[in-house]
Amino acid sequence: MEKMELPPRPKLFDFHGVSMTNYFTDNWDNVQNFQARPDDILIATYPKAGTTWVSYILDLLYFGQTAPERQRPIFEKVPFLELLIPLYPPGVEVLDNLTTSPRLIKTHLPVQLLPKSFWEQNCRIVYVARNAKDNAVSYFHFDRMNQTQPEPGDWNNFLQRVMDGKMVFGSWYDHVTGWWEKKQTHSKILYLFYEDMVEDTGRELDRLCSFLGLSPSAEKKERVRRGAQFDTMKKNSMANYSTLPIMDFKISPFMRKGKVGDWKNHFTVAQSEQFDEDYKKKMKNTTLQFRTVV
Repeated sequence: MEKMELPPRPKLFDFHGVSMTNYFTDNWDNVQNFQARPDDILIATYPKAGTTWVSYILDLLYFGQTAPERQRPIFEKVPFLELLIPLYPPGVEVLDNLTTSPRLIKTHLPVQLLPKSFWEQNCRIVYVARNAKDNAVSYFHFDRMNQTQPEPGDWNNFLQRVMDGKMVFGSWYDHVTGWWEKKQTHSKILYLFYEDMVEDTGRELDRLCSFLGLSPSAEKKERVRRGAQFDTMKKNSMANYSTLPIMDFKISPFMRKGKVGDWKNHFTVAQSEQFDEDYKKKMKNTTLQFRTVV
């Protein structure tokens, strides 16, 4: 596929108290006025926390992979609500034209910025959270290869930005705790952990099915579990984003390792200690707990 000529990398700015770029705010009124339907299923995550993994699992559960019209890339089947980038129709528009039901919808919005129709329609929401250290590493490599993200700079400066919350979609801490607090009072949110999914995909698949009221046969469940294995998805051009020209796979693949604990190959001991100290302060008022190894 030919390289797409893109404008220079975007700059971060403060938007309703959250760091954002124009690619997620330029269509804001249409995003906020988006009309959710009661059977919509929203996949909400902080970037690089397993969004595509869960999207793919849900697509397999609902639509399988047999019919020819399913041979479309995952980003067309699970449109990205707030996205507006050159040469592509806006996420909202893609969703309005989606003929499948239920609609599977992707968002990275923090809980306070979600369009209100999702709450009004009482939609089911699957939130996926990933430990901060692995999330930071994954985000760093993603920013290196994705032309629509701000320039990441070196790892040390990037890590400082993570701690300061100066990331697209804001602070990891605010994002994961904001959705966690919401879940305490809202029964239609299933909160999944990336680490649990890596540890036992079958078990988390059962939780997902039970939340969605699905009862697939053991055979279908096994087919979904196999199809959604990281190495299988990494090779699958319908799942691995290789058909999207804004990403430079020569720098880093979109699906890199999918492991828990890869942060140990990036953080120095000093960085890890500094990060842990900062983390304790920021997470002291929440019951939310993460594992950084499995």
